[in-house]
Amino acid sequence: MAKCTFSDPFEKARKEVGIGEMDDQNDPVKMVLGHKDVRRCAHNHKTFQSGAEPGRIVVPSEVNIRDIRQIPFEVDPPQHGSYRAVVEDWFKRPLEEEYTAQLEKQIGVLIDEALTKDSVEVINEFSLVLQSRALTLLFNVPFSESETWISWGTHVFRSEETALDAGKAQVLYDYIDKKLEESKQNPGDDFYSKLLAAEVDGKKLTDEEIKGVVVLTFSGGRDTVINAVTNSLAYFAENPASLERIKNEPEILNFAIEELVRYFSPLTHMGRVATEDTQVCEHAIQADTRISLNWASANRDATVFEKANEVVIDRKINPHVAFGFGTHNCLGATHARQILKVLIKTLIKKVDSIEILEADENIETLGEFKRKVGFNSIQMKFN
Repeated sequence: MAKCTFSDPFEKARKEVGIGEMDDQNDPVKMVLGHKDVRRCAHNHKTFQSGAEPGRIVVPSEVNIRDIRQIPFEVDPPQHGSYRAVVEDWFKRPLEEEYTAQLEKQIGVLIDEALTKDSVEVINEFSLVLQSRALTLLFNVPFSESETWISWGTHVFRSEETALDAGKAQVLYDYIDKKLEESKQNPGDDFYSKLLAAEVDGKKLTDEEIKGVVVLTFSGGRDTVINAVTNSLAYFAENPASLERIKNEPEILNFAIEELVRYFSPLTHMGRVATEDTQVCEHAIQADTRISLNWASANRDATVFEKANEVVIDRKINPHVAFGFGTHNCLGATHARQILKVLIKTLIKKVDSIEILEADENIETLGEFKRKVGFNSIQMKFN
């Protein structure tokens, strides 16, 4: 089987019962699997809330490692809209010409370096570096900050020993505290200063609220972007004709990006907490228990997507939910799309072929389901 093939472990359960079940640190989760049901639950924030105990809607739960509420991610309407309005324009900056030019330069340098090597371990030597360097543009901070972020590894809350690491989380919190203090002393045009000057409903954001926004920005787009970049490279390594087609038909580039995101679904799912006794797919959901919106399963729903388990590089109708759906659709989606767009354009310009030399798959265990989300490591050669 090709390294870039990602199977759909949820297909049978999605068709037969509509949900799956898993235990997460003794706080069970019922996974909603169908596209229609996922979108319906995502839209119903009154019954399935995000504003529960901080960390509880994440799977695996982060309740035991943080008490900081990630904003606006863990806030429900109407407050969610007020917080989101503070940062929405900032997160659209990746579309600006100067931002794109700097991103093109960063990615061009990285690919030029890869072309000089006999082998590149893509997770740590390419995708993590790309993600961290690009994040300096989103934060509007010096490029040198990326070296610190690269040193944290691919996860900000995970270490080699454990999926959730309170000690590692504290490194991030201490770093943010330091940067906020620096911006208080010397305000500038960076993200921290933007948040320190912001108001919500006529009141300045508290330090804890600002920290919640920054933590979300660091953690929410880290392993997801790394997975998206790595998995896309693996796809083009094994499907060079697709890259050639995009070169010859540049009008399909945006379709290709959406399709790669749909197929690989870098984030498997995201949780919600029920506010009342209810039902999903005729299964009882008790108040104060968790469901998850399984984006990966919804994105393979054959009742919505023709050839759901194939990459259709020019798929025109593509209502995928890889960036979430409804009120809480991903703030960083524009940044992620722009990274993939610039990456693909640069590959077309500079690279003749990519070889996969060795790969170790990253498999998530979700109750009875095992899902490939990417790679723990993957060696490639850029030609």
